[in-house]
Amino acid sequence: MENFPFTIPYIVRVADVNYGGHVANSAVLNFFQDARLAYLKRLGGYSEMNVGGACGLILPEAHVKYLAEMFMGDELVIGAKIVEIGRSSFRMAYRIERGGTATAEGETALVCFDYAVRKPRRLDEEFVRKVREFEGLA
Repeated sequence: MENFPFTIPYIVRVADVNYGGHVANSAVLNFFQDARLAYLKRLGGYSEMNVGGACGLILPEAHVKYLAEMFMGDELVIGAKIVEIGRSSFRMAYRIERGGTATAEGETALVCFDYAVRKPRRLDEEFVRKVREFEGLA
């Protein structure tokens, strides 16, 4: 998948399909989350509850653009990458393909959140360094 340094395979399950016989809107956000979780683990054993420095993640915004229907049994490839990183937040982009053709694209904003005190905080420096290195961000 061009321009995505990280991808995961996914086969559409019956639970992903809605009454219209195609993948439900909510399932696509779950696909993005599956890719995000795998990305974080690959980056350094991170998770949504731990990206270093007592920081978990909270998702305040998500965008999805549906490009083609997806159906039960479809073999998909889901790409994920961090496209922008700041002091306390970052943006991830996603792309879903079937047979090399895009079926959905999207972005999520993710904020470093200290669940113990219920407040945003700065991203861990080691996490930021690893992201910049992996993604080639300045």
